[in-house]
Amino acid sequence: MSWTDRLAQLGIELPGVAAPVAAYVPAVRSGSQVYTSGQLPFVDGKLAVTGKVGGEVSPEEAKTLARTCVLNALAAVDALVGIDAVARVVKVVGFVASAEGFTGQPAVINGASEVLGEIFGEAGAHARSAVGVAELPLGSPVEVELIVEV
Repeated sequence: MSWTDRLAQLGIELPGVAAPVAAYVPAVRSGSQVYTSGQLPFVDGKLAVTGKVGGEVSPEEAKTLARTCVLNALAAVDALVGIDAVARVVKVVGFVASAEGFTGQPAVINGASEVLGEIFGEAGAHARSAVGVAELPLGSPVEVELIVEV
């Protein structure tokens, strides 16, 4: 089964590629790897939510936002090389704008990791970092970047 077929089976439709908010491109291929820029939880060209996780944004909502971020990253991969070219997910880096004292970053970024597992199965198992930060662009609660092998 192709990844396109798997997405359809799961009822997941990749969004359009989010327009860059600064001087960069959504994804770059280098050899057999594609690196995405950090993707925010844009829905229809707008941030779904703003605020800090553990403050204005609940960890559960942030987990859903991390899922949105990684689907935006997959859209960038798809636009560059086609989703069916993906051999495996190599690494996920997730950033969580964290309220003081919030330490649940790994659970938030599970929103990205879990959907990659649903889509790619064993090929979706990846290395990962989940980092708490003071601020993210545009007040986003979450940002995710992705490296895949093609």
